[in-house]
Amino acid sequence: MKVAVLPGDGIGGEVTREAVRVLEALDLPRVTLFEGDVGGIAYKRHGHPLPEETLVMAREADAVLFGAVGDPDCDDLDRALRPEQAILGLRRELGLFANLRPARVFEGLEHLSPLKPEIARGIDLLIVRELTGDVYFGEKGTRTTDRGEPEGWDMMSYSAPEVQRIARLAFTAAAGRRLTSVDKANVLETSQVWRDTVIAASADYPVAALDHMYVDNAAMQLIADPSRFDVILTGNLFGDILSDLASAAVGSIGLLPSASLGERTTPHGTFGLYEPIHGSAPDIAGQGRANPMATILSAAMMLRHSFGREDDAARIETAVARALSDGVLGGDLGGEHGTQAIGEAVRERL
Repeated sequence: MKVAVLPGDGIGGEVTREAVRVLEALDLPRVTLFEGDVGGIAYKRHGHPLPEETLVMAREADAVLFGAVGDPDCDDLDRALRPEQAILGLRRELGLFANLRPARVFEGLEHLSPLKPEIARGIDLLIVRELTGDVYFGEKGTRTTDRGEPEGWDMMSYSAPEVQRIARLAFTAAAGRRLTSVDKANVLETSQVWRDTVIAASADYPVAALDHMYVDNAAMQLIADPSRFDVILTGNLFGDILSDLASAAVGSIGLLPSASLGERTTPHGTFGLYEPIHGSAPDIAGQGRANPMATILSAAMMLRHSFGREDDAARIETAVARALSDGVLGGDLGGEHGTQAIGEAVRERL
């Protein structure tokens, strides 16, 4: 099992280090870890946020464990050379079209949610977001109107095959639970194609319950009644917004992992890139204060999806839950435990 570890910038190195130590504590057979530069540090060392050698390493691996990118020193660079372009480039070059982002409230942490505890307690959902299409990757530009005023434009589009492949993955992830497809079919033709294609794909997955919801209503329901959702399937733009909303409802982004998957398979599962949803947090980088639990949970997702090691993934998730239950809390959760102490606590509970 070959894993490309790309720590990136800011706290990325600190949190990935603890995730790697958790993987090492499992004493897994035949695992090889490679480390490469990505993001701002890659630009400073190689002149590009995604150097060719890093991309080659990622392509040759069975999975990528990613930290975070973002460096204030690079804010004035051309957009193509900014650190954030590295993750977009990896998604594009590796064919990672599906983002899986679970959101759940751990027992005993309901008070951290901005929602009422009795509402927050019901949050246990998975958002499946299409990652390589939609308005983000459509044609775009600026022009001048007849009045001589600047105007920006972006094209939103989805083809039926693009929707089919993400729908199949979402139905599989739902595994008999409710799947809610989110769109804006009452206004957008793109969403009408989305909805029609999802309905057609559902014929092959009769065990999953399917319903549809407009994105504005979905945003409202995520706050008013999040327990009604099991798996949410949606496009790139809507998924970007709803996944961040779900993260805020949980109470801390320091606990939320993610997986980006494609169609490429490995000897053990599906190739994927795994990362915490938080950023590089340059204001606390190097201080040992970052919460590594989201990255550790991302490593658990890696074991599940790319290596077929469900038992080991569950062990990590249980160890994290027990550490939280025992009061091992980082600063983002109102506690005083540092990065290394949290990692040690999780390893002890394995």
